Amino acid sequence: MDTENLFTDPRLTALGLLLETHAGLSAKLEPLLVEGGVSSLDLNALMRLSRSPDQRLRMSDLAAQTSLSTSGITRLVDRLQRAGLVRRESFPGDRRSTYAVLTAEGADRVAQLLPDYLDTVERWYTGVLTPEQLQDFLAHLRVIRDHVHPGATAREGE
Repeated sequence: MDTENLFTDPRLTALGLLLETHAGLSAKLEPLLVEGGVSSLDLNALMRLSRSPDQRLRMSDLAAQTSLSTSGITRLVDRLQRAGLVRRESFPGDRRSTYAVLTAEGADRVAQLLPDYLDTVERWYTGVLTPEQLQDFLAHLRVIRDHVHPGATAREGE
């Protein structure tokens, strides 16, 4: 076995850099989330709802987009509903589909958090790239995301 080439494999570097970047960004964003009274999972779900048509998603779609199981998304939406940030709605004519819908209070919470959140993202992540590099980076991330997690692709817009 050629351990020198094994240990210096660029695939290990690519994954290591991704994991280090995620950990570093999470550490930078965590104080903002704590101050805002939400977890990163909460904010992820709230942002996905806020960016969706009519600020609603079928529970199954929200589960796929957040990488949660059916029971996991149920617990998350239960918690967000108790906090007044989302509500559940049935779809007329389809008794099997339940939607998670962002409430006005949920939209206000996201709107309060996003300015500082986006400033931090800009400072530590997107702002270190030129506009062209960022455009290319986003395109490459979408290719990888769509390959490893096709259910996370938004149905309308992104």
